[in-house]
Amino acid sequence: MRQGHRLDLLADGNHFFPAMLAAIDSARHYVLMEMYLFESGRLADRFIAALIDAADRGVQVHLLLDDFGSLKLQAHDRVRLRTGGVILALYNPLRLGRLSANLHRDHRKLLLIDGRVAFTGGSGITDDFDPSIRTRRWWHDLMLRIEGPVVHDWQRLFERTWRQSSDAALPALPTKLPEPAGPHATRLVVNDGRRREIQRHLVRRLSDAQQRIAISVAYFVPPPRIRATLRRAARRGVKVDLILPGRHTDHQSARYAGRRFYTQLLRAGVRIHEYTPRFSHVKLMICDDWVSLGSANLDHWTLRWNLEANLEFEDTDFAATALAQFTADLAQAREVDLPTWMARGHRARAREWFWSLISSWLVRWEAIRPPRAPVRRG
Repeated sequence: MRQGHRLDLLADGNHFFPAMLAAIDSARHYVLMEMYLFESGRLADRFIAALIDAADRGVQVHLLLDDFGSLKLQAHDRVRLRTGGVILALYNPLRLGRLSANLHRDHRKLLLIDGRVAFTGGSGITDDFDPSIRTRRWWHDLMLRIEGPVVHDWQRLFERTWRQSSDAALPALPTKLPEPAGPHATRLVVNDGRRREIQRHLVRRLSDAQQRIAISVAYFVPPPRIRATLRRAARRGVKVDLILPGRHTDHQSARYAGRRFYTQLLRAGVRIHEYTPRFSHVKLMICDDWVSLGSANLDHWTLRWNLEANLEFEDTDFAATALAQFTADLAQAREVDLPTWMARGHRARAREWFWSLISSWLVRWEAIRPPRAPVRRG
């Protein structure tokens, strides 16, 4: 754990987007931005304008987008960025005949300003996350604003991924750690195909939890080890609550695949709550005073194929802040009880069976194929 951080947990786009845009406006040396979802629209227009304005001031602006996640970024917006002085790179361009390689995506979300402040969390740059645009059905999410030494670790992580994706030179990045900015301790953990730190740390914390496990994720298709660890925790008396998407989601297939596991979890004493007002895109995991927040869900893409990055905390004060947000979300979720769940209809059961079969087949198919490295540059 690195010491000395200021942390601001920001809920929903009406709070974190203005903070992110203000940070870009304050940049004097460089802006590094890495995003999975970046789609043309009113919100993207605001970020494109802010990035171009920064470049006009002489700030070096590097924007790294996942090729699949940015498919809806229109050609004219890409031209605007490049002609406006923004250096744009695409991670792992999609290629026909390379399904295995195409599965590897950059799902991280990062905005880093001058080596002094960073933002990370679950949001993308699409109108869906902005309550001022989608006034009734915006996507609920969290972002974290960070100041302190761990910003240096985010910077080096961005640098490694950028060099895999582009030959364009990065600005000279400082080698000195940022000065301590607050009382909190944190560490950066990653998944990148070779390292699976996020999953490994989560399993250990689930196993060690004594009082409380609280998990909110947008996609829940966990591997057997995580499911078993959750069941064991509930059976030994740990309070285990999951907040998962209800009917509002952008991937019904993932929702049905994950619901296949509800019965075994409910029988073990795990409490499952489906978020009802809108799509909850949050990625938050709490085990007692340990918190993990960032880009990672609990599904096959997160745990096997994606580039992911979370921040971890062992901090009573920040754990209380995170748990307060989780509790507020819990108040807007509908609990799934075992008798009602067991009485669900045949159509729902058939969908769960079908999509869990597809999910299992995809994992087995990938496991038996020879590894194929993703095509990086674009």
